[in-house]
Amino acid sequence: MKIVEIGAGTGRYSHFFARNGYAVDAVELVSNNIEVFKQNTKPGENVNIYQGNAVDLSFLPSESYDITLVLGPMYHLFCEEDKLAALSEAIRVTKKGGVVFVAYCVSDPSIIDYGFVKGNIKRLLEEKLIDLETFTALSTPKEVFVLHRKSDIDKLMKHFNVTRLHYLGTDMISRYLRDVLPQMDDETFDIYLKYHFTICERQDMVGLSHHTLDIFRKEE
Repeated sequence: MKIVEIGAGTGRYSHFFARNGYAVDAVELVSNNIEVFKQNTKPGENVNIYQGNAVDLSFLPSESYDITLVLGPMYHLFCEEDKLAALSEAIRVTKKGGVVFVAYCVSDPSIIDYGFVKGNIKRLLEEKLIDLETFTALSTPKEVFVLHRKSDIDKLMKHFNVTRLHYLGTDMISRYLRDVLPQMDDETFDIYLKYHFTICERQDMVGLSHHTLDIFRKEE
């Protein structure tokens, strides 16, 4: 089975899969990350690293990968054209019937945490980074991260012939409990994990997660 990771960073995921028997190609934009990636590559590891941009993967052939990971680029693409280009390229290089994993940063948890808990809400409103009527978050390169709601993601995905398999929250309420979780004993933490897995796909809960994962299959 072949995997491509687009926006591989320093290779944490790519190396994991390569060391567990997968053939992995990784694409990363930042030169320093690529150097660290290469330094962490073990002899005999079936992994290749290429420098490239998620919006243009023309150096990769179409329908080549069983699994495509896009676990970072959508955090940093600020215009709809680039978002659609990155999704289109990820789908293009995936085999028919293959599965694509795309990660997003979510707006409302950021408003709750950074805006209200950390006391920045007035400044964000003054700088017109949040709409006071709808509480839609405006993402600009100055803020580094692009924030989405599920409705934004659904709008993007309408352009593609794919079937959604799962839409889930990856960290869910963990960031709200970041001071509590390290204090849990093992038994309590095991209970917490069970709770996490019961709520991470509940549509009345998933919007609380700072990060979400959209998992879909490329149709024939």
